[in-house]
Amino acid sequence: MPRGFQIRATSVTIFVHLLFIAITTLVLVWLFHFREGVAFKSSNKLKIFNLHPLLMVIGFILVGGEAIMTYKSIPGKRSSGKVVHLLLHLVALTSGVIGVIAVFKSKKEAGLPDMYSLHSWLGISAISAFGLQYILGFFSYFFPGADASTRATLLPWHKFLGIVIFLLAVGTAETGLVEYFRLLQLFKSQEALIVNFTGLLLFLFAVFVSLSVILPRQY
Repeated sequence: MPRGFQIRATSVTIFVHLLFIAITTLVLVWLFHFREGVAFKSSNKLKIFNLHPLLMVIGFILVGGEAIMTYKSIPGKRSSGKVVHLLLHLVALTSGVIGVIAVFKSKKEAGLPDMYSLHSWLGISAISAFGLQYILGFFSYFFPGADASTRATLLPWHKFLGIVIFLLAVGTAETGLVEYFRLLQLFKSQEALIVNFTGLLLFLFAVFVSLSVILPRQY
């Protein structure tokens, strides 16, 4: 392949970091400027519900994506990357669990039904699969750690399932944005633009996180 067509994973991760900042900014503007902010306890049930997109997008998806790229974006020993990979995924998992609790709490207090939409089914599948993947990865690669042969055998599947779960989470977020858009009947408005651009940038985030995984760190 001509050298001009070669792309390093490091270059891709820099672009992903910029997408992280852009998406975070859009979500914060959306929820705090247009949607009254967030709270875990409030008489305003919308504030409780707003914790859900905040934690699922920024905490679960964006931090989870950064965790996936750890070995390509952080220089130094692989052991250091492993610790960061583990901790970022723990942050993502914790955010996801609290985000799910928040949406159940808001709907229960508002007397609304739950677990009836495709978005909710995909979401529960994503957080459950993420939790299982984290537990298996922790015991296989961190503590107590499987033997070298077993780790080598599991590694391709660990990477593959990690990307599948990540893409499932992004797809779930996209369906959630569509539901929110239609529920609020946003149509042509500033808020509609923010929601749509958030969805578009999440798609790009997923594409380039996945690309960083298959590209070498350097040539």
